Amino acid sequence: MEEKNSMRIGVAYASRDQRAWLRIEVPEETTVGEAIARSGMLERFPEIDLEVNRVGIFGRFVTLERTLAPEERVEIYRPIDADPETIERRDRD
Repeated sequence: MEEKNSMRIGVAYASRDQRAWLRIEVPEETTVGEAIARSGMLERFPEIDLEVNRVGIFGRFVTLERTLAPEERVEIYRPIDADPETIERRDRD
């Protein structure tokens, strides 16, 4: 059910094993942090720690306090788990 003065946004996260992208209705003036909490992603993926995981909108880092606009996609990023300087380069042929 659509709330009065609401907007539709997306929230995305990918763990090692699964991906989730939800479209949800939130009130206008909702922040990134509030949208993540409303989305249920923190319950679905308990490994998410917003003190550690960075967040962004369409590939650009933002703070949890940033106010969202309609149709934006909040992305929750996992920390890099491999040092790119120590792993072998893959053949690109």
